Amino acid sequence: MIGLGKMGANMAERLRRGGHEVVGYDTSPEARDVDSLEELVAALADEPRRIVWVMVPAGAATDATIEALGDQLASGDLVVDGGNSNVRDSQGHAALLATHGVAFVDAGVSGGVWGLDAGYCIMAGGEASDIADLRPAFDALVTDGGFAHVGPAGAGHFTKMVHNGVEYALMQAYGEGYELLAASELDIDVGASLEVWRHGSVVRSWLLDLLADAVADDPQLTEVRGYAEDSGEGRWTVQEAIDLSVPTPTIAAALFARFSSRQEDSPTMQAVAVLRDRFGGHGVRS
Repeated sequence: MIGLGKMGANMAERLRRGGHEVVGYDTSPEARDVDSLEELVAALADEPRRIVWVMVPAGAATDATIEALGDQLASGDLVVDGGNSNVRDSQGHAALLATHGVAFVDAGVSGGVWGLDAGYCIMAGGEASDIADLRPAFDALVTDGGFAHVGPAGAGHFTKMVHNGVEYALMQAYGEGYELLAASELDIDVGASLEVWRHGSVVRSWLLDLLADAVADDPQLTEVRGYAEDSGEGRWTVQEAIDLSVPTPTIAAALFARFSSRQEDSPTMQAVAVLRDRFGGHGVRS
């Protein structure tokens, strides 16, 4: 396992609990079992094949790791990218490793920090024979019913990308519902409303469970600033939708709402305010 952060370390531990032997490498000396990629590869048994699972940030870090593994591994070995890589990058990684005779599987992993005990959801792309060799590891990692081989190399990360786009939209809808309940003049018990939605309602979900728990702890969410980052998958989802001419207005709106959350004062709305004043004399707030 390369990358022993919040996800990688928990996945390594869950694999060990499932009876697998895991050697871990990380740039942080405190977390790793070996001190280099060379030592990691050397620590793996040659038979039946060496399997290296990469859990590092998407982009340059993953690119560098995959390139280094191509030089270190031998023909017949297998690399799994379990991070949130862009599908085009994953297809490129598969092609690069193929020149060394090394197989590649892209595994979209969902479950967050809860996956250690609850199990993960994994969407994997790659050759069927490689997936079959990985099934014991997948079975140790996932919750019941939480694994699918969704297609060729790249399909796992594409599926996870769309999954995260849907996640954006769901979180936005729950957030808007929370705000509307809280804004009502009817003095609605927001915590009780969210709690009852969790039981028998058509909108019940794990995300709703998390929101209800957060509101129970801090009803006005006073400890949280309304600033939401995005880690890339929402942007990629919208871009793929544009390229494929698939309308995804809800996901796009959720992505743009995150952008709005980072503005102390919206330049767009400043322009709207000054226009209303200039054409209609409505005045502005200084």
